[in-house]
Amino acid sequence: MHYIRRHLEEQVREASRYYPVVMVCGQRQVGKSTMLNHICEPERRYVTLDDGNARRLAETDPALFFETYGYPLLIDEFQRVPSILLEMKKIVDLKALDGEDNSGMYWLTGSQKFRMMQNVSESLAGRVAVFDMSSLSAAEIEGRPAEVFHPDLKSLRERLRGSVPKDIHQVYEHIFRGGMPKLRSTDIDRDRYYMDYVNTYIERDVKDLAQVGKLNAFYDFLVCMASRTAQELKYDEIANTVGVSAPTVKSWVSILERSGVLYILRPYAANITKRLVKIPKVYFMDTGLAAYLCRWPSADTLERGAMDGAFFETYVVTEIVKSYFNAGRPADLYYYRDIDKKEIVLLVQEGDKLYPIEIKKGKEPAHADRNFHVLEKFPMDIQPGIILCMSDDLLPYSRNAWYCPVSVL
Repeated sequence: MHYIRRHLEEQVREASRYYPVVMVCGQRQVGKSTMLNHICEPERRYVTLDDGNARRLAETDPALFFETYGYPLLIDEFQRVPSILLEMKKIVDLKALDGEDNSGMYWLTGSQKFRMMQNVSESLAGRVAVFDMSSLSAAEIEGRPAEVFHPDLKSLRERLRGSVPKDIHQVYEHIFRGGMPKLRSTDIDRDRYYMDYVNTYIERDVKDLAQVGKLNAFYDFLVCMASRTAQELKYDEIANTVGVSAPTVKSWVSILERSGVLYILRPYAANITKRLVKIPKVYFMDTGLAAYLCRWPSADTLERGAMDGAFFETYVVTEIVKSYFNAGRPADLYYYRDIDKKEIVLLVQEGDKLYPIEIKKGKEPAHADRNFHVLEKFPMDIQPGIILCMSDDLLPYSRNAWYCPVSVL
C-alpha cells in the first residue's frame, strides 16, 4: 500500500508551530491517522482510543493517561473520551504559565466532527487548530499541487496549465471508484471495500450515537440519502420514504454531516428579497460510496443512467469543497434558487464579489448561463460566471460566461 501525499500536510505542520493542539477530523478511513503518522516527528508517540486499555485509562484517570504517554502525542479517535480535553487544557496552560513553548504538544484525530467541535470550543478555545479532511481529491490522486479552487479567469488559466485532461469516461470512472485512500493505493475489490465500510460505519460510529434506534432503518435512510445527492434536502419526503419521523431524519442527517459523510450546501440569502428558497442541498462527500449505496454496477451504467447528472454535479461540488478543506479554509459556497425555480448550482462569495457557477455534463452545453442575470438585483459585484463542463479548454460562451473544463478541479 503506497502513500499518496495529502495537501493538508503543510497546513498541519504550520499550525503545529503556533498551536498547542491540532485536530484533524473527517469520516472514517479518509487517511487522517495515516497522514499524521507519515508527517510526525520521530519522538511523537501514538495512542488510539479505539484500544480498550488506553480508553479505560483516559476515562478513569486522565492525569495518569497523559503522564503515561507524555508529549508530543498523537491521539487517534479522541472523541471516544472527550473528557480528556479538560486535562489537556490544564497541561498546555501550565506549560504556557511556566513560560515554556507549548506548540504542537497534541495532535488529535476523530470521526465525529461536530460533536467534537462542541467539546473543543468549550475546553480548548484559542488553543486548537481544527482541520476537516475528506477522501482524496482528484488533484491529490494525480499528484498536482494544493490550490483552493477560485473561479476568476486568471486563476483558472493557471490551474488549467497544470491539469490532467480527462474524457467523460475517465470522469465517471473516478466518480464510481471514489477517493478512499485504500481503494486508490491497493487493488482491493471496490464492492467488498464499501460493504465492509458501511457495516463498520453503522456498527461503530452510528451505534454509539443515542439518536439511532433501528440500525436497519438507518441503513435504508443512508441509501435514500445517496439517491438524493445533489438534491434539495426535504426532511418530510425522506421521512415518508424511509418510514420514520421528520425529526428523526433531521437528527440522522446531523449524524451524517458531523461524520463527514454529507456536505450541506446552504442557499444564498439576502435581505433584499424574500423570494429565495431557504431549503439547503445535500451532497455525498465520497461519490464512490454514494454509487455503491445506489447499487450502480459499473462506471458505464452510472454514466448512462438516470442519476448521471446528479453524480456529475456531486463530483464537481465536492472537489471544490475538498480544495477548501485541504487549504484549511472554510468553504464560502452557496446555491441560488428562487420561487420561480430559477437556479444557479453554485455561488462563490468573496467579500463583495459574487461568482456564479453552473455545472453541466455536456461538452458545449447551450443556455447554461440563462439564470446568471438573476444576480443583478443584489448589491454585489457580479463577476463573469463559469460553466464547469467537459469542454477541452477555457473558452468564452458569452461576455459574462465561460466554458471551463472539469479537469481544472
